[in-house]
Amino acid sequence: MPEVNGDAVARVGGRRAAPAAAPKAKAPSRVRMSAAQRREQLIATGRQLFAERGFDATSIEEVAARAKVSKPVVYEHFGGKEGLYAVVVDREVRALLDRITTALTAGHPRELLEQAALALLGYIEEETSGFRVLVRESPLMSATGTFSSVMNDVAHQVEHILGAEFKSRGYDPKLAELYSQALVGMVALTGSWWLEVRKPRKETVAAHLVNLAWNGLSHLEAKPTLITARRH
Repeated sequence: MPEVNGDAVARVGGRRAAPAAAPKAKAPSRVRMSAAQRREQLIATGRQLFAERGFDATSIEEVAARAKVSKPVVYEHFGGKEGLYAVVVDREVRALLDRITTALTAGHPRELLEQAALALLGYIEEETSGFRVLVRESPLMSATGTFSSVMNDVAHQVEHILGAEFKSRGYDPKLAELYSQALVGMVALTGSWWLEVRKPRKETVAAHLVNLAWNGLSHLEAKPTLITARRH
């Protein structure tokens, strides 16, 4: 009987034997997220969608689809879109206020202005999605809304700084609130513009903002009047 070498094709009952099937590789097991991890994932997903589309244009279906979960999972964690949005906004408000409060460490008022301006611009640069969430539903010039509330809180901190400075220079400290709103509004509106153009770099923007603010503040008139009013 002729010897069959190892490369010969084996025959069974006159038919070619099917090659032995390779062992199936085990599918990688999906790591199940804990409830806390899932919640954080949904918050991050919602934050991104709210930044891209705004509250009204974002749906629970889109949040669930992007997070690759079912809609009931989103409802289980937040009760609905409103609950998810409230958590996202609350986190951004606290993050921005903490950043600005932590930055205010200098003793000199001009340095404090620099630190506040840099803190806000830094937040815009590093947490762009969060900033978009805050301003998308709350126009900068609006008297109410999330971003306006945040800026009012910042303005109150600046007001205390200006109040002491005004008093030491013989100006009416009651006007510190007006000036703090003007300064914070100037930085916030400029920051919103800078968000889109990203030029020049934030340190240069902050330097020019403080230049305008500080050199204006350093030459304040005690009782300013409008030039047009003086002509009458």
